[in-house]
Amino acid sequence: MEPATILIVDDESAMRDLCENALKGYRVIKAANITDAVRLYETEHIDIVLTDVMMPGGSGLELLPQLIELDPQATVIVMTGFSEKQIILSALKAGAVDFISKPLSLLQLTTAVNKTLARKKLQQELNGLKNLDHLKSNFLSMISHKLRTPITAISLFLQNIQSGVYREENADFQHNLKLVSDETDYLGRIVSDLLAFSQVMDSKEHLFREPCDLNNVIVSVLHGSRESQKKPGIEMDFHQVPLPDLKLDTSKISFALHQIIENAYKFSGELGTVSIAVSYDLDKVCILISDSGVGMAREEIPKIFEKFYQIDPEGVGQIRGFGLGLYYAREFIRRHDGSITIESDPGLGTSVTVTLPIN
Repeated sequence: MEPATILIVDDESAMRDLCENALKGYRVIKAANITDAVRLYETEHIDIVLTDVMMPGGSGLELLPQLIELDPQATVIVMTGFSEKQIILSALKAGAVDFISKPLSLLQLTTAVNKTLARKKLQQELNGLKNLDHLKSNFLSMISHKLRTPITAISLFLQNIQSGVYREENADFQHNLKLVSDETDYLGRIVSDLLAFSQVMDSKEHLFREPCDLNNVIVSVLHGSRESQKKPGIEMDFHQVPLPDLKLDTSKISFALHQIIENAYKFSGELGTVSIAVSYDLDKVCILISDSGVGMAREEIPKIFEKFYQIDPEGVGQIRGFGLGLYYAREFIRRHDGSITIESDPGLGTSVTVTLPIN
């Protein structure tokens, strides 16, 4: 299991280094101000934020509401002086889970972090148990709904044939036959997708990294895109650039990119463009996937990573899929110490940026 990630926010570099040295068993990220802290929280998977209160350019109390707005489950420990009781109360009321008094005791620091992580893990397990029945109910309801529509169409067509409604000269026969054939294909894809998600859930805890060329991964995903084959009027703009080899779990990164690219086509019209731009610097590779589709409201962006959530821009209630793809895509990207961010506006398309570390 990968170590928890601690974000240390303090304007004094000596204090940041002191905390980092005390937390040797963890992955530590450091920020000198609240602006950098928010940026890192948006792009990194952070388990605990350890923040000073008094800092130039914005206090830890100002940081708290910004983090909670980004993530209602944000876990923040504040560091403050012995005499600042009112500040401690304000921090706890604002959502901090604990506080550490200054001057720091390294034992107190490690104890607070360990205790908070244990409490967070227990709360996640309790929440998971509470949500399990609800998730099962939602999933069964969704599957029933997804299966009912094509089965009903096929059943009605067969009943009409049996009752003699269709004759050879009936102009609707071939049209309805094509519809039923499409629905049968859809049922097959549902079963395939269920099996794929079952395999994903069984293997999501393990990464099997191997050196690979990300260009080849993207090309393979594009060749396997069902949505792109259904919309030949959408132009694909992808130019390969030389990239360093990355050590990735190819199947999981392919799965993640597949979900993003399929959505780019799915939520585009019959005409338009899907573009993929890849770039890199010393420590990371960035993949920007953009479309000219329907876009989405900004308030919907955080929801699309929730299990079973589906955007329905036309309000028809017939969006095909399970609402699981982006949930697992983000999980796999984060397990590679990467990040995924989305920018979108209604009618203006969507841009998804995936960042993966080189080392």
